[in-house]
Amino acid sequence: MLKSSLTLIVASSIIHTASAVQLLGDVEVSRLPTAGKTIDEVVTRYQALDDGLAQRLTVKNNEVDATQLAAHQGHRLWQQAVRDVQSGHFDDRPLYWARLAMLNSLKTTNANFKMADWQQDILMSAVEKASRGFSDIHYADDVQIKIFLTGFDPFFLDKDITQSNPSGLVALALDGFRFEVNGKTAQIETAMIPVRFEDFDQGLIESLLSPIYRDPKTQFVFTVSMGRSDFDIERFPGRNRSAAAPDNQNVLTGATKTAPVAPKLNGKDFIGPEFVEFSLPVSAMQVKDSQWKVNDNHTITTLTRGEFSAMSLSELQNETSVEGSGGGYLSNEISYRAIVLQQKFNSLAKVGHIHTPRVKGYDADTEQAIVEQVRTMVMQAAASL
Repeated sequence: MLKSSLTLIVASSIIHTASAVQLLGDVEVSRLPTAGKTIDEVVTRYQALDDGLAQRLTVKNNEVDATQLAAHQGHRLWQQAVRDVQSGHFDDRPLYWARLAMLNSLKTTNANFKMADWQQDILMSAVEKASRGFSDIHYADDVQIKIFLTGFDPFFLDKDITQSNPSGLVALALDGFRFEVNGKTAQIETAMIPVRFEDFDQGLIESLLSPIYRDPKTQFVFTVSMGRSDFDIERFPGRNRSAAAPDNQNVLTGATKTAPVAPKLNGKDFIGPEFVEFSLPVSAMQVKDSQWKVNDNHTITTLTRGEFSAMSLSELQNETSVEGSGGGYLSNEISYRAIVLQQKFNSLAKVGHIHTPRVKGYDADTEQAIVEQVRTMVMQAAASL
């Protein structure tokens, strides 16, 4: 199974090798020493996997063996993080910091052959994708309702190096989760998304979701990120970026609320409508007697009208998007891209974005409660089919 997954990883990494060194090195890795001083037990939780990668890389004699090693160790990291969370260690952060440690090891450890920069890029892409669960999306043969869900890395780490992301914890906690609904077997598979504009511009979301939409058994695609005070299901994602906030590489889009900027797709401006609408069964997902409200969020912002609550797509036809219901950052954008792609594939999957309540730093009890409410929301959505 790993060898076939590796083939997919290497093939898809070709898209990203031109910018891999910029993406996978520098700014995120440079935070490791600060994180090590502040949350050492988090940063070093999977140190053995990083040590194994570095030690075994030194004896690899060719690119194929080295890439297989990188993919294998990245895959082991993802699986270990999933096991830990599902056995009660409710923390998404060790996965993020261990991935960066592995990338740093690939940059600083010499294999037993002369490795070109492009070969190193392929190894780094293999670790990236495998440790994000991209090579671990496997549904059992008896599954009738396939559900795919994405979470995000921690972000805004220069403000708080201890920051967790509940959406990442949701992804780790629900990966592989099976349940019965209306006499059918459902299964959730998940992946972790980087908080980097360039990955989106290079088509990461499209390459990840295309095989998901090709499968007629895919019934739901949920994108999840950390948001506001309660749960928000974002009805009208918008096309443009407008947030002034940096990504995890400290890259700014240059966009503002008065001058929004279109995202890219493989080097060109993303072509699509200014707004799209989710297709999630929102009423079924509004869990009763829960810790947090579940809002059907219609609030959007356009250049001419400013912020308002939109009632339909038709009233937005001649508007220029500034913020979708999910804002003007990557949480809005992943939902927008997921819906546009679903429409291109004519998939019957129901697609939309869940913003979880915000967590300051790390709060295991609150995040566990968030996970359980998302689990309930997803199960109730499946029951509505």
